[in-house]
Amino acid sequence: MIWGYHTIFDCKSGQKNLIVRKDNICNFVEDLVYRIDMKSYGDLQIARFATHNPSIGGYSFCQMIETSNITGHFVDSTGDFYIDIFSCKDYDINIAQNTIDEYFKPKEIRKTFIERGV
Repeated sequence: MIWGYHTIFDCKSGQKNLIVRKDNICNFVEDLVYRIDMKSYGDLQIARFATHNPSIGGYSFCQMIETSNITGHFVDSTGDFYIDIFSCKDYDINIAQNTIDEYFKPKEIRKTFIERGV
């Protein structure tokens, strides 16, 4: 039985001026939730993490959705970032990828799709 759908986006060399802006990340999450037809559950949690280590530090976020969650971490020094979407409701992966590309302009996106369940 399929319990949910999980897409892992590993993104390389996003535009640094876009990944370091909290407002851009917040707008991205809100727009992504809308575009993939999900419903937010509670407020977006976003904070700067790993500030003790500039090689890995940057914003991390978690947005609970009624069907699970969307999470991410951005690395200021490289522009690399990582976004996961997990939901028991199906969603369009291509719309998600296009939204990522529009907001952060990575040079490369590697995606892994997993159908979760036992």
